[in-house]
Amino acid sequence: MATFELYRRSTIGMCLTETLDQMVSSGVLSPELAIQVLIQFDKSMTEALESEVKSKVSIKGHLHTYRFCDNVWTFILQNAQLKSEEGQETVDSVKIVACDSKLLTQ
Repeated sequence: MATFELYRRSTIGMCLTETLDQMVSSGVLSPELAIQVLIQFDKSMTEALESEVKSKVSIKGHLHTYRFCDNVWTFILQNAQLKSEEGQETVDSVKIVACDSKLLTQ
């Protein structure tokens, strides 16, 4: 199963990467094992979001920037309203990164 490295830029992904870098620098972990951990993280995040998340959110806002590169869409919205079953939230800016899930199964 192929995966995208999208979740490495999330808070938890960046913390994991930073911790792995520290472990490699101090000699506790080999670089090869650190890479394997990141690959497993990518797979686990993809599987968890696919099977565990059932919430739906609608988003409205001013489209500031959009881009399509390497089969990945990136949208940056300003003054965005996020609505879900649990409530509504307005944020100054939100970045949405989306990819075709069919590419993950190739």
